[in-house]
Amino acid sequence: MSKDRDDIGSAGKSVALEQRDTGEDGRRYSPSVARNREPIAEVFARVMPLDGRVLEIASGTGEHGAWMTERFDALRWTYSDLDEMSRDSQRAWVQLAPSGERLTGPYTIDASADDWGKAEALAPLDGMFCANMIHIAPIEAAAGLLRGAGRLLRPGGKLFLYGPFARNGAIAGSNARFSENLKRRDPAWGVRDLDRELMPLAVAAGLELETVVDMPSNNSSVIFRRA
Repeated sequence: MSKDRDDIGSAGKSVALEQRDTGEDGRRYSPSVARNREPIAEVFARVMPLDGRVLEIASGTGEHGAWMTERFDALRWTYSDLDEMSRDSQRAWVQLAPSGERLTGPYTIDASADDWGKAEALAPLDGMFCANMIHIAPIEAAAGLLRGAGRLLRPGGKLFLYGPFARNGAIAGSNARFSENLKRRDPAWGVRDLDRELMPLAVAAGLELETVVDMPSNNSSVIFRRA
């Protein structure tokens, strides 16, 4: 495997804060996905639709979609990303994953936009998934993601967010240090407050908070439901 590092760059662009390996077949591998995919899948099995179409925003290496569709044999998963290197990896997973016939995309989606181009035709979606994106993008990306969920999900459809969050001004020490580090890289980045920052945006988009599940390493799985 060769070792690549994603660029830390333009606002709203998909980025990574870890070293990722690229196999000879073009599929990329993330250490953080290897650590968190099983806990995420366990929550996903309890709270998300398992026999419909899920659109992933900022799909990164593509491993989550390959893992989920291999585990849930009626699930259909669509990749998206702004980052070309990530989309190349996602295409490789579509071609080579055992569940590749239920993987589609990738679409090029700027989450902050009010029109996601060809992906708009995927509506109505049963679910959307986004892991570790909103803290390494401007708040406009989170706002656009929530608007997109309100626009493309069917009534009762679910949005699954995974990552670090603050709650009503309270934040775990490790997340506070992480947030400060992010802000030094880009002042527009940072761990978001679920109650103070994201909930008003979700309500405006027609979403209701269904549940918050504590995850390892002070992360959370946050589930919104379209009213």
